[in-house]
Amino acid sequence: MSKHDQHFANNFSVVIGVLIVVTLLLIALARSIGTPAEEEKAAADDITKAQVTARTAPFAQVAVAGADNTALAIPSASGAAPTAMALPANGEATYKAICSVCHAAGIAGAPKVGDRAAWAPRIAQGKATLYTHALNGFQGKAGVMPAKGARADLPDALVKETVDYMVTRNQ
Repeated sequence: MSKHDQHFANNFSVVIGVLIVVTLLLIALARSIGTPAEEEKAAADDITKAQVTARTAPFAQVAVAGADNTALAIPSASGAAPTAMALPANGEATYKAICSVCHAAGIAGAPKVGDRAAWAPRIAQGKATLYTHALNGFQGKAGVMPAKGARADLPDALVKETVDYMVTRNQ
């Protein structure tokens, strides 16, 4: 063995020895901090038990047909029952809240409100056709109109009122 190899082996042995001593000191420190008495006290604490139970609860449950599945109800974050999104008051409010997302920017081939040239052929088909396309959706050459503007909870009368509002803005 050469002098360089012997020097490396000596230094390597010292470094390994120091790391083993540091590891044993850290283990001893950890054991002295986390005494069994403190662990037993923490285990007996009701709040700690509740927190541990909540953190280790299963993330999914299975509903079984014919069984009582009331315990599987999804709790809301605030504790209150979830509410549906509020409906707009009229056709103008519906346009501003829902329809303008596509019809103000021309997204997905939607004719922009105010673009009479784009609306003229659509208006020429008649309001009945416009109502049908708005209520049931439409796949055209230039784009897509989702049924009720992708808000299935909108009443038909409100959708028709919104179509009327948009037609008056484009004549």
